[in-house]
Amino acid sequence: MEIREARSTDASAINELLDQLGYPQAAEATTAARIQSWSDDPAGAVYVADTDQGLLGVIAVHTCPFFERDGTWARIVALVVSSQARRQGIGARLVAAAESFATHHGCLRIEVTSSPHRTQAHTFYQSHNYTITPTRFLHTLPH
Repeated sequence: MEIREARSTDASAINELLDQLGYPQAAEATTAARIQSWSDDPAGAVYVADTDQGLLGVIAVHTCPFFERDGTWARIVALVVSSQARRQGIGARLVAAAESFATHHGCLRIEVTSSPHRTQAHTFYQSHNYTITPTRFLHTLPH
């Protein structure tokens, strides 16, 4: 297995993974453009777990400067491992790649948001030294 940066040509496989997470994608071209946009942004990265069986996982990470103090922090925006390949260390390797990206960019911390019903994901993150901080406020903006 190779953990590598995603390419636009990975869009179809990434769409399948995102669909497993409950986020069906409308078009392969849209995802390909999104991957290219992330690749062009030095503050973000998308990594995939590439195997002989195809792509089995994807993670997206983005950095952001603090306002209230010096430094930056990172956020895991998406992580999914194929339902047929879970509990094989793929998620851990993807998280390690995201953490390495964040460390390389001088981030002081990394965070991830997980829906309350994703209890297996919560267990996974806690086993990788992520702590629960339960307060989050979300407001959807008109577009």
